[in-house]
Amino acid sequence: MDLDKLMGKHLTRYFDASRTIPEETLQQLLKFLRSTPTSTNIQPNHFYVLATDEGKKQLADNLGERFQDNAEKILNSSHTIILTTRADLPESHVEAVFSKERADGRFPDPAKQELWESMTRDFLNLRNYGYKDLNHWMEKQTYMAVGLTMMAAAELGVEATPLEGFDPTSVDKAFKIRETGHATTVLLALGYPDPKKQYSNPISRFDEDELFTFV
Repeated sequence: MDLDKLMGKHLTRYFDASRTIPEETLQQLLKFLRSTPTSTNIQPNHFYVLATDEGKKQLADNLGERFQDNAEKILNSSHTIILTTRADLPESHVEAVFSKERADGRFPDPAKQELWESMTRDFLNLRNYGYKDLNHWMEKQTYMAVGLTMMAAAELGVEATPLEGFDPTSVDKAFKIRETGHATTVLLALGYPDPKKQYSNPISRFDEDELFTFV
């Protein structure tokens, strides 16, 4: 990965609607998204991959009146992903995670699996009843997935632009997301930049001495 190249680039705001991500590349990216880590392996997400013009239009039409400037990005993208997060954490989900771990042999020693499950439940109870930030904590896992997937996309030569400009209630209703126990957290538009509309001006960031403290 060319980090110098990444550090000097802008996020793509204008996609080339004539270009589509090859299926093999898309599957690599989705495989990577599936593999992104979450705290305690809780996996609170579900991802809606909009690959058709109809799907992208459905999203663009339901962004909300004040966010229509993002419609063009979605419509011209090759694919857009709706990243959703669980609204709560029922016992059925926690047990599904544990069952999958057992089936995959994550901890070959049953005693270690049992200890892991006990520690996980204790930590989830702390988030739920102690810190009272369970939903916010789960959304943090979603944003970690977004950041890592953006880096993976860059490695594959794909542009990835996160979008927070949308009405989550409208998007959830359009795709019947809340019926699944989830809610929309963030969008990720994927594709290739329009060569006629690429930014060439330098990025602007604070200097190192304003950002870093060495102890």
